[in-house]
Amino acid sequence: MRKVQGFLLGGTALALSMISASLIPMAAYGQANPGEPGAGPPRMHRMIGVEAPWVSIALRHQKDLSLSQDQVATLEKIRTQFRDQSTPIQEQLRAIESDLAASLQETPANLIQAKLKIEQAEKLRSQLRYLRVEALENGKSVLTAQQRDQLKNLVASRHPGFKKPQGQPS
Repeated sequence: MRKVQGFLLGGTALALSMISASLIPMAAYGQANPGEPGAGPPRMHRMIGVEAPWVSIALRHQKDLSLSQDQVATLEKIRTQFRDQSTPIQEQLRAIESDLAASLQETPANLIQAKLKIEQAEKLRSQLRYLRVEALENGKSVLTAQQRDQLKNLVASRHPGFKKPQGQPS
């Protein structure tokens, strides 16, 4: 009986240490650029596709897109609002991921607490994703259909692997 318990305890400890080792980089990524908009899993802010940082890209190419001063001001306001809303959430997420990584280093790990931390982290990621989608939709409404098409073509020409999202209106 003791051998079985020892085996199960050892197996559990090994599994938890493997899980915690895989989570440590996740906790560390957020500390590299704490104030960076769209910070999330590695390279999330560099995504090209439906949730790409279109507002920032449009602002970088404002001359190519012939954006008016009003459009530029509105897009900058959208980007600033996204940063202001997402920064505290990103900080909370980093803290939770750090707490989770630390608690998984304990032997034995508190699985109930780990589950709660994971659920909290996912809720925050969901909030960040919604804020990103909201900012993108607000940004799209500022551009004309021609400017949106021009922006997609501009990105596609600079990123050969880029595929325009299927079924997405301009």
